[in-house]
Amino acid sequence: MSTDFQRARTVLGARLRELRIEAGYDGKGIAERLGWQRSKVSRLENGRQTPSSADLTAWATVVGRPELADTLVRQLASLETRYRSWRRQLASGHSARQELGIAVTQGTTLTRAVEVARIPGMLQTAEYARHAFVSNAEFRGTLKDTEKAVRARLRRQQALYEPGKRFHFLVWEGALHVLTCPPRVMAAQLDRLAGLIGLDTVSLGVLPFGVELRRAPSHGFWIYDRRLVIVETIGTELWLDDEESIRTYERAWDWFTDSAVFGSQAQRLIVRAQGCLKGL
Repeated sequence: MSTDFQRARTVLGARLRELRIEAGYDGKGIAERLGWQRSKVSRLENGRQTPSSADLTAWATVVGRPELADTLVRQLASLETRYRSWRRQLASGHSARQELGIAVTQGTTLTRAVEVARIPGMLQTAEYARHAFVSNAEFRGTLKDTEKAVRARLRRQQALYEPGKRFHFLVWEGALHVLTCPPRVMAAQLDRLAGLIGLDTVSLGVLPFGVELRRAPSHGFWIYDRRLVIVETIGTELWLDDEESIRTYERAWDWFTDSAVFGSQAQRLIVRAQGCLKGL
């Protein structure tokens, strides 16, 4: 869980504790009024559990401040808008999240993306994407709607050929070697990358092994114009739209770009990765 998310949840829990004390309840007393276990009250107040909208409405009612329910729910909504649980987003499968990606891309002129251990989704072949969706659904225990998700991902890629749009991608060289699919699938995926070099709407750079970096690429991120940054962690997807976050990720982008290679040099690294697949 991100530090920012935990901080925001702790602030919300502190507000709940403040309202309880103002109403004259101890932890046991409010738990009894709400019909909850005492441990749930403790987890909410100490920021160890995210409340539901119903929890917040019930809390405001019991402490005699029902007019604060909407404020508390909006605070929760703000927290959940920035920090989106993968479990919740993928509850009905991957296709809904892919449709959201299509909408974000349609409203963006300049897309910049850094990926550390995989090929960017907008550059993936159908087979590579298929293996990614199957593996992710198994890992998270969510519904498999693989073919629907693959079709949505491929529809999003149509934006790569739209005049007026620009896509700048950086990948860590390791992403050219990580096998999350059979070697034959990875070979086709590398062919796809090589074929995109030189497309006028796409810039593809590779951060080579052994290059000196001003900062290690610890995780991937996507920047949409200057309005939104999306960062994926194992458990959460962060949607950041504040100026400070955007500046921070743009600085990271600039530093990585300084160390990346493009054009024929990037092509050579792709060819080297293809050579490593021989005999596998």
